[in-house]
Amino acid sequence: MRDERVGRVSETPTNTMQYRFDGPEDAPVLVIGPSLGTTWHMWDRQIPELAQHWRIFRYDLPGHGGAPAHAAPSVAELSDRLIATLDGLGVQRFGYAGCSIGGAVGADLALRHPHRVASLALVASSPRFGTADEFRQRGVIVRTNGLEPMARTAPERWFTPGFAAAQPAIVEWAVQMVRTTDPGCYIAACEALAAFDIRDHLGRIGVPTLVLVGAEDQVTGPAEARTLVAGIPDARLALVPGASHLAPVEQPAAVCDLLLTHFSTAWQDAPTAAPTTPLVPGPATPATPFAPLAEIAPAPDAPKAVGPQRESRHERGVKVRREVLGDAHVDAVNASADPFTEDFQELVTRYEWGEAWSRDGLDRRTRSCVALTALVASGHLEGLAAHTRAALRNGLTPAEIKEVLLQSAVYCGIPAAGAAFTIAQSVIQEETTPPA
Repeated sequence: MRDERVGRVSETPTNTMQYRFDGPEDAPVLVIGPSLGTTWHMWDRQIPELAQHWRIFRYDLPGHGGAPAHAAPSVAELSDRLIATLDGLGVQRFGYAGCSIGGAVGADLALRHPHRVASLALVASSPRFGTADEFRQRGVIVRTNGLEPMARTAPERWFTPGFAAAQPAIVEWAVQMVRTTDPGCYIAACEALAAFDIRDHLGRIGVPTLVLVGAEDQVTGPAEARTLVAGIPDARLALVPGASHLAPVEQPAAVCDLLLTHFSTAWQDAPTAAPTTPLVPGPATPATPFAPLAEIAPAPDAPKAVGPQRESRHERGVKVRREVLGDAHVDAVNASADPFTEDFQELVTRYEWGEAWSRDGLDRRTRSCVALTALVASGHLEGLAAHTRAALRNGLTPAEIKEVLLQSAVYCGIPAAGAAFTIAQSVIQEETTPPA
């Protein structure tokens, strides 16, 4: 019996996902995840064929495709909501295929819930998506200008130029998906991708994995795909010619064939218990018959298990400093350090960032307000540019930064605030101007 149900979860919308089913009710479940800015409809052209073999479960990210706009701050939170949704439906073990951030969710599931995932396909994905600065900058632009800049540039990120020119209706459909996304949820997803980094954990993914990438993907391209294949013990690389980031849309038949072959031949039976130690490499999965689309990379030795360690004040400080000020700023500071200044930078990292900025008493938006005011009051305007950028990354809008500086003018003096306005105006213009 074919099942085509759409579930718009309403009882507990903050910890579950909007979903739909396609395919026979008694078939094994294959979960399919979308990319940032898209909906489950990005997989429409694969569903008729896949649903002949599996019960297809598709979901929308928060605020995408009309899903409730309850922003998720991390990839792990998205995974937890997906697991809660599947638990509520009685789905315990499943295959998983996801594109981009949907792939990140799949990798997180394979790491934190290995007994639930029978087989995995990572499409246009990466163990780390670009740099944290890039995604936080994208969040700043959306917070200031809305989603129109992202919608306008989506076609060049998602499709090859030839496809975009030949398929204007699909391009317009893609643009509309972005435009109808909730901005707050889009920003939260950018923050989730900025913080996502599983490069040191790939050896613990213990299920058969297909890593599928468009040969012309400029977002998460073949280099990132090969990093996944080199790190995951039982992984194959499928390179799809004539496709960019949204390969399932641009080359639907090739992607469908690769998924059919992978999930038909690489589906693990349920283990008796969840594994408690990292898995060692198993035998290589047979090569896909769809040559030359697939390449096989050798599996390296799995890393040794390392027990949990408490994060040091310095490590915490480095992490928070980079999250607030950005990698580019911190890298520049580190590059300019020498034996005379390195101890001072260590002090700053441990006590300013590992202590004060890491405390739970105030959120980062509030701390940015305090920092901006203190810099104006003390006349230390040389730090104002960096902290204006930090304020934007921490969620303050240009209008809110203006209010902070106006308040500072009353209590700290007009000349100091006037100089601060000049610096802040230049930074805001630079940081919030959408890409051409």
